[in-house]
Amino acid sequence: MAAAIVTERLTKYYGDVPGIVDLDLEVAVGEVFGFLGANGSGKTTTIRTLLDLIRPTSGRARILGLDSHADAVAIHRRVGYIPGDVAMYEDMTGRELCRYFANLRGVDTSAEVERLAARLELDLDRKIGAYSSGNRQKVAIVQAFMHRPELLVLDEPSTGLDPLMQQEFYAMVREARDEGRTVFLSSHVLPEVERVADRVAVIREGRLVAVETVEGLKAKARRHVQLVFASPIDPEVFRSVPGVRELHPSHDGRGVDLVVAGSLEAVMAVAARHGIENVISHEGDLEDAFLALYDDDAP
Repeated sequence: MAAAIVTERLTKYYGDVPGIVDLDLEVAVGEVFGFLGANGSGKTTTIRTLLDLIRPTSGRARILGLDSHADAVAIHRRVGYIPGDVAMYEDMTGRELCRYFANLRGVDTSAEVERLAARLELDLDRKIGAYSSGNRQKVAIVQAFMHRPELLVLDEPSTGLDPLMQQEFYAMVREARDEGRTVFLSSHVLPEVERVADRVAVIREGRLVAVETVEGLKAKARRHVQLVFASPIDPEVFRSVPGVRELHPSHDGRGVDLVVAGSLEAVMAVAARHGIENVISHEGDLEDAFLALYDDDAP
């Protein structure tokens, strides 16, 4: 099996309002796949449709080689899921909740639950109603990972975790990937995805706008470039250069600061004709790339 998730023109409308439209995705077995989008872009709708929690208007999905609707029960046994809006039985302890989910799957996860709780510094014997939001999130993580699923579907998984626990969570994701398991990670926290993802999809208003490796997407990011010339120049020569989004002349007239989307090739060709002396380029990160894709003027 080469793909853990495959969707074909997956579409979900809420009445006349599109949730996702014609979504074509393929997530390989053994990769961490980041799914990025602003709030309301369709990330959670995609996940709920993949897991047969809501039904698509049209299109289809296959999860671990199985039909997402016809084989939903079999799929759920092999998937670990953290919803974006975690809800739990308030009167159970963390241990009781994990045991409840383990019994539903018909597996004994007690040893793994203890191991994961120790890693996350989680007291399993407190009532869920008494947990902080961070500890509730830890319980959600434990129940998703405890049966060592082939596929982890994680919707905003680090919400409420302190920085140390976030680092531990990222380590858990990387370990799952190194063991050949697949992680589908939906988030609007861009540094989180940049740390752990192999590839990234960006969704906007329910439609895919990019599917790239992290490095490939960063290469499309906007970069801040400072150019210094031997003598004063007219900065307007850069105004119409492909990729230039912003232009700010220096005080002494011998330089110009640019914001450039994509390749610097055209910028450097113009700079070379005007006696360039120095170039300082600040590489864009995943956040810069994400913002560029969300800009109506971006290529």
